[in-house]
Amino acid sequence: MVRTSEKTSETSNQHRPFLAILALAVFFVGASEFMLSAMLGPLAEAFRTSPARASWLISGYAFTYALAAPILGYLSDRIDRVRFLLFALLAFAIDGIGIAFSPTIEIAMVLRVFGGLASAVIIPTAFALVSEIVPRERQAGAMGLVMLGMTFGIALGPALAGVLTEWAGWRLPFLTSASGCVLAFIIGARTTPGNYSPSFARTTVHFHWMKKWNVIRPLIAKGAWNGTGVAAFLLSGEILKQRYNLNTAEIGVTVTAFGFGLGIGNLSAGWIRRVCGREEVSLITITALLALSIAAFTTVPLPFIGTVTCLVLWGFALGAGAPSSTTILAERSGHSKGMVLSFAETLNNVTIFAVLPAAIRSIDRGDNISLILVLGTGLFVGIILTLIDGFLSRPVSAEQSKPLDLSGSN
Repeated sequence: MVRTSEKTSETSNQHRPFLAILALAVFFVGASEFMLSAMLGPLAEAFRTSPARASWLISGYAFTYALAAPILGYLSDRIDRVRFLLFALLAFAIDGIGIAFSPTIEIAMVLRVFGGLASAVIIPTAFALVSEIVPRERQAGAMGLVMLGMTFGIALGPALAGVLTEWAGWRLPFLTSASGCVLAFIIGARTTPGNYSPSFARTTVHFHWMKKWNVIRPLIAKGAWNGTGVAAFLLSGEILKQRYNLNTAEIGVTVTAFGFGLGIGNLSAGWIRRVCGREEVSLITITALLALSIAAFTTVPLPFIGTVTCLVLWGFALGAGAPSSTTILAERSGHSKGMVLSFAETLNNVTIFAVLPAAIRSIDRGDNISLILVLGTGLFVGIILTLIDGFLSRPVSAEQSKPLDLSGSN
């Protein structure tokens, strides 16, 4: 027993440098995606275009991620994950450098698509590596460490981008992100745990889950409310700029309130579930809070402190909702967990791609009614499906309340 304990501790210490690299990798993906919420104005000026057209740098990224995630996730099961991750980090760095020196918005859009492909590799592969390299009894803590990197990226990305843009121009945030990815690539290539041995899947891909309505309902619901919530946040910088006449650095610092709420939501998901009794019930509460906070932020002329409060609640709802909905999908999808969760990412990014262009045009025109309709449609679909799922999945007997019921009769 002593030898086993010592071996486990030694293995854990061996993993820490590589886990830190995984956290750094997902940090830069999160930061690079969300930092544009504070940079649409400067990017539009730099490329001599409108903020609406500049927002296609976000939409193209999201659309590519949506299409590529299931395919690249499937591929990562069949090749060396570490090499795949390192290649994607290098590609992400090249993408950032390319965008920083793009002569036109069209070239920047093409490169952003390339970045979407790289990020579609980095996120799922990083978490798959945790489950392969870290001993089972320590995986929960390791997952938390890597997820913390993503949360920090989302929270700090806009603020860092805003400050760097004000200080030295819009190119510096992209170059900083690229430098970080190069650093992660170099250190990651030298810190791969010695016990890592690639295992290649040979299992047949099954799509039986597509016939299960108790999987499809929460899958579409999450894509609708989560995608709309993220898309709205990516536009929050423009709303803050128009409403309070903030500069880029001030916008970046302000929207960190969203990241603060996101972190609290992540930590509170388990507590909310215990209070509500079931994830399905907690999701109803969370999605209602999400809709109310977004509606208040976008339509009500609040004082500045009220707007910041909305950002915190908005982030809290998304932070608490994501783990709850992921738990539901994982429990109901059985052996198809990986594929179902990949499709959840795809639907999330499809929603972002669909909502973002229409929403930014509404903001440019000052048309609050159109903005409410665009955002309200996505949130309405997500909330209604969440309500229906919560009603149909309620346990009415011990047999029906089993978490892995894949009968699909609901």
